[in-house]
Amino acid sequence: MSWNMAFLVMRRERNFGQVVVRSIVVIGLVASLGACSGTSNSGSSASTVNSSPGSDVDNSIPGDSSDGPDSVQPTCDQPGVLTCLLPWPDNRLTVADVNTPTGRRLAIPSDATPVNVEGVALDVTDQNRGDGFSPNSVIVFSAPDVDLEKSGVPNSTAIEDSIAISNPISLRDVDSETDWPFWGELDEPSGLVTLRPAVALTEGHTYQVTIGELVTTQGQPVEIDQTKRQWSFTIASEESLSSRLLYERSVAYEQIGDGVPKFTVDTVTPGDVQTIDGTLEIPNFLDNDGSPGGKLLFDTDGNPAINPDHPTYEAAYRCVIPNEVSSPVPALLYGHGLMGSRNQVDFFGAFAGQGMIGACAVDWLGMATEDVANLAGILGDMSRFNEQVDRMLQGHIAFQMLGRLTNSPSGFVSNQAFQNADGSPILKADSTVFVGNSQGGILGGAASAISTEWHRAVLGVPGMNYSLLLPRSSDWPEFEVIFDKAYAQPEDQLISLALVQLLWDRGENSGYAQHLTSSPYVGIESKDVLLVEAFGDHQVANVGTEVLARTINAKVHSPSLKNGRSLSKTPFWGIEQIESYPFDGSALVMWDYGTPAPPIGAAAPTEPEFGLDPHGAGSDEALVLVQALGYLLGGQLQNVCGDGPCVGTQIDG
Repeated sequence: MSWNMAFLVMRRERNFGQVVVRSIVVIGLVASLGACSGTSNSGSSASTVNSSPGSDVDNSIPGDSSDGPDSVQPTCDQPGVLTCLLPWPDNRLTVADVNTPTGRRLAIPSDATPVNVEGVALDVTDQNRGDGFSPNSVIVFSAPDVDLEKSGVPNSTAIEDSIAISNPISLRDVDSETDWPFWGELDEPSGLVTLRPAVALTEGHTYQVTIGELVTTQGQPVEIDQTKRQWSFTIASEESLSSRLLYERSVAYEQIGDGVPKFTVDTVTPGDVQTIDGTLEIPNFLDNDGSPGGKLLFDTDGNPAINPDHPTYEAAYRCVIPNEVSSPVPALLYGHGLMGSRNQVDFFGAFAGQGMIGACAVDWLGMATEDVANLAGILGDMSRFNEQVDRMLQGHIAFQMLGRLTNSPSGFVSNQAFQNADGSPILKADSTVFVGNSQGGILGGAASAISTEWHRAVLGVPGMNYSLLLPRSSDWPEFEVIFDKAYAQPEDQLISLALVQLLWDRGENSGYAQHLTSSPYVGIESKDVLLVEAFGDHQVANVGTEVLARTINAKVHSPSLKNGRSLSKTPFWGIEQIESYPFDGSALVMWDYGTPAPPIGAAAPTEPEFGLDPHGAGSDEALVLVQALGYLLGGQLQNVCGDGPCVGTQIDG
């Protein structure tokens, strides 16, 4: 991978972490909102979940042949994606397994997966450890020459029509006996039909797809094999999706007990704020020294195991903190943007310099600048995708340990660099909050769902389900050039993303959103979360943000947009409105910067047709920052937009 490509990867992110705010007015407004919102949000000491780490490292496959030697594995009469994997997902690609919560285990045939130009089939060994499919599964089937509009299949602008009797396709939750909302679209390169759930599918539930009569553009019936007009598939259980990360978390907390992880303070750079760089120690569960390219080790029980040769990894952190404060201030943890780094936390120096907060960050291991070269190799051989996901779990553990260091009196504030001249602490104990932006908003819900270090989070321009987001992102072409060259067939590209989503679920919002604001994991409290959306976002599709909002039952500021701005029949369908302010709970706020509405379907909005990208516009918008920081520090959402929608500086028109 060339250095030019690496720079291209980094240059597109322009968000909270990359633009310095100079407006003192913002500082004053945030302070006034915090003052009128009541009590501040206080954290609590971390608790452990199922903390019984194994000791013996075993490189065998956990869960393999768990239903006995006589298990019948699915095979393909005709190998290949189109002839074997469609329709997708389907329980015919599973086997019975009495040892899993769903009673099933994935058994995707190895001779059915996409093959790259080197002749390497996508290895699904890790996928087949799961007990079901993704909560955000893309449903794929073949309907040659179909015209979805003429057939009456709604697109993303008419989701409500998907549960109407007139819709020829139904998606039904068999367990709850309810019809599930979705939208349909044609995958133009492959000609295959895709259905996208408008709310994450419930963990452990089984869904039935029924395909009725579809027609071509000429109104003729589409020929579909009768055996492929109805099928069922089961969604992975909570255990299957999150047990690895929760287990790693339990090990990390068991190691530190009531204390803190080991940390260093390597450099302190003076200025308007102190910039502090150092490292913190986390357990290493990868088969290398913790650097890019490592894969998880497992113990004899199938749990992640600590590497006996490299038992720890030193994760680099960066903090910007006030030089002096009259009383301790909360710590804000920042999750950076696409393939970026902890250095993006420097943005919050303006607020630290005013004595409002201290801000700290670690890299999103697995999806940081240092992972770019390895990611390029993975895109050429998607069999290696677990290298990215397994290291991403390490990144989540690093954020939890960073939170312990900002919360605990024996953490950062025990070091002189984090103290006033008189030795008193700069950071307030048990007061940490979280902000994740863009990529940090896609991963930040997962980090928040497993955390006891913070209870309130702001996710800026967020979403979930990378397999949904990538084709709709203006960032994807910079990576797609590698991926498309390796996987030349359009159907292979579509199904490859569906297959790796089964792994991605273990580290991004898709696998954790159902436990973020309700139904929390054992020993962990539910969170209050603010989602900040940018209308017509070029990098994180609005549909992905709104699927997340529906899934976590966020309420939306209303009116959300001016009349005529949205192309949807019912804008923000399925998301309840905020009735009054100040508002307690989880919320979605749409900000409109004048950008045209996004395209319908799996296409990325690009300049100039779709105007300037509003993805990072919130960085320059004072009221966005006022609202976000007021929510974090004041404990409630304030209305900064009056009686109308939230309209920012018009970057277009």
